[in-house]
Order: sequence, then structure tokens, then C-alpha cells
Amino acid sequence: MSDNSKITLGKTLRDARIAKGYTLDDLQQTTKIQKRYLIAIEDQNFDELPGDFYVRAFIKQYADMVDLDGAELLKQFDSALPSTQTQEYVDKVNESNPETRSQQRQVDERYVKLRRTIPVIGIVIVVLVILVGIWVAASHNGNNTAKDNVDSSSVSVSGSSSNKTKSSSSKKSSSKKSSSKKTKTPSFKKVSSTTSGSTWEMTNASSKPKMSLSATGSAWMSVTVSGSTVWQGTLSASTSHSLTIPSSATSVTLKFGNAPATSVKVDGKKFDFTSDTSTSSASSSSTTSGTTTTSSASTTTSSQVQTVTLEFK
Repeated sequence: MSDNSKITLGKTLRDARIAKGYTLDDLQQTTKIQKRYLIAIEDQNFDELPGDFYVRAFIKQYADMVDLDGAELLKQFDSALPSTQTQEYVDKVNESNPETRSQQRQVDERYVKLRRTIPVIGIVIVVLVILVGIWVAASHNGNNTAKDNVDSSSVSVSGSSSNKTKSSSSKKSSSKKSSSKKTKTPSFKKVSSTTSGSTWEMTNASSKPKMSLSATGSAWMSVTVSGSTVWQGTLSASTSHSLTIPSSATSVTLKFGNAPATSVKVDGKKFDFTSDTSTSSASSSSTTSGTTTTSSASTTTSSQVQTVTLEFK
């Protein structure tokens, strides 16, 4: 570079400052550039500045303050200024450029994230390897268990077939026994009879016999168990009455006011207490018509009003 160019750059800045009426102190206050650096710029002693980056930065700031085009001035005297390709200049430009700093921070953040992610990826791979190993071991054990189950099932099938044969034979024998032990139906047997009623025995009755009373016409009746009357009333053709005999009872006494119109069932079995009931005919051989009439009336009364005792065996 020539001496004229150096003098021209410094002189241009100095002349512009003087033309604006600024002193070096004024420029120092407004630009915050130290006075000794301003003097060095005017004298073009660029080695006294902090670095190559500050040479151009300070010159542009100086030129802008004295109403010169700083960018054009730098371009005009580019050959007189230090090189812009030094590492120091590049670093300073990057620090002063927000976009460059942002890109650098993004690169740094990606690097940090990558450093944090690598250990996590390694742990995940290790866990996956362990899980695969466990799955393989479990599959191998499952195959062995399945083989053992097949062997045991063959044994159990043969054993179960024999058990089925035994159970079928036992079922047949039990069915035969059950058929031989069919439920016996209740039955009634007359034990004795009098002119006023009769005594009967009932076999195969349930533990708590259920008795049903009904009538084809108006009929009064009562039921006595163990000396206590448990029910009495008059039934008509449209009414009926049911009761359960206690299990402790050994007999039940029934009194009927109209026996021919009365129907009794015990455990669903009809109790025909009027069959073979003896009636008084002792006076039927009397020769007088008056006596015959009395005997007939007595027979009618005794057949309607009856006391029947049913014993459970």
C-alpha cells in the first residue's frame, strides 16, 4: 500500500471531524471509542488498535459520526486496511452477528443433545437384548413343558378311559339300584270302624304331610293334631283349605259334618275315608214301621257326621 493512501484515509476522517466541529473528546463521548484509538485511526497507526476487526469497525463508526458513508469509505480504502480473512476477524464478526451466534448455539445444542442421547440409546439397546434373551428362554421352557404335557396327557387319557369304563359300570349298577328303590306311593288302610267313624293307617307319608280339604257342597269340618284343633270351618263347593301336618305328629283326627260331600287328599293322594265305613243297621230287623223309620234316620245321621282318625306309619 502507498503512503498517499494512508494519509488520505486519516486525513479524510480528520477533515470531516473538523468540518463538523467535533473534537476528539466529543467523538470519544459519542462513539465510546477511546481517544488514543481515534488518534491512531487519524494517524493510521492501525497496529495500536486492539485487533484487525476493530480497525474496520472503529473506522466505520468514526465515518458515520462525521456524516461520511462508512461502508463506502472502507471499500475505497480497502487496500490500506488490515486483511479481513484473519481468524481473529472472522471470530469477531461471528460474535457480533446474531444470526451466526444463533447458528453456532444450535450446533452446540445439537451436539449436547447427541451426547445426552447416546447413553440413553445404549441403555435401551441393552434392555432390548435382555428382553429378547428372556423371551427366548421362556419359549424354550414352554416347548419343554408342552412336550411334558403331551406325555402326561397320553397317560391321563389311558387312565381316564379306564376310569370312564369303571364309572359307566358303576352308573349302571347305581341306576339299577335306584330303579329298585323307586319312591313308594302313599297308601291308606282301614284299621277299625264304628258307627260314628273309623281309624286308618297311612304308610309312605312325607315327613310333613300336606293335607287338602274340599267339598262338593256346604260341609263343616275340623282338624285336630295331638289333641289341639289346628283348623275348623265350613267349606262350600267353591272353596278349599290346605294345611301342613307337623313332623312330630303321629296321627290326625278329622271331624266331618257332611262326610259324603267332603273330599280329603294327603300328599296328593286321595283319602277315601267313606269306603267300607260301617253304618248302624242293628235295628233294621224290627217289624214295626216306626222302628224301621228310626233305624233309617240313624243310619243317615251316622253316615253324614263322622270322626276319622288317620295314623302315620
